[in-house]
Amino acid sequence: MKFWFALFIASSMLFFNGCSSDKKKTEAKSEKVQEEVKNEKIILQDVSGKEIVVTPLEKGFSFSGYENKVVLVNFFATWCPPCKAEIPHLNNLQEKYKDNFVIISVLLEENKSNEEISNFMKYNNIHYIITNGIENFKLAQRVGGVKNIPLMFLYDKEGKYSTHYVGAIPEEMIDADIKKVL
Repeated sequence: MKFWFALFIASSMLFFNGCSSDKKKTEAKSEKVQEEVKNEKIILQDVSGKEIVVTPLEKGFSFSGYENKVVLVNFFATWCPPCKAEIPHLNNLQEKYKDNFVIISVLLEENKSNEEISNFMKYNNIHYIITNGIENFKLAQRVGGVKNIPLMFLYDKEGKYSTHYVGAIPEEMIDADIKKVL
């Protein structure tokens, strides 16, 4: 009887605990894959075809071609009234800090041609970069998801996250934050 009881306990332990080491290996692999995806570079393309390689950093991003500049990433859509209302303010900030600052607007609309976006830029007198393409949505996911637009993220000259803005924000508030990180 003791033999059968011991056999029952041993087989129960194997049954209930037999996959735990494999599960840990699977979870470890999954975490490794997620980490690799998290560290994967994103290649944005502006409407003129210029590529901007976005490289994840520990607490932010670096933007190729804009090293040592303060970067304001602006997620927007052409149909969004608050997004359109902020255009003159963003133009003012781009002009005021043109040597040390760049605005990269990330369009979150599908099936917009670069020609349509170029016409939108001309019509609205936009003087900053607008990117267009599927990679824009990858960047939106990488920053934690974009649920509301406009949504902007400010990064210092080293690419470190400084602050973010949800919705239409007064130009003076963004200006003050830019001065802090310059």
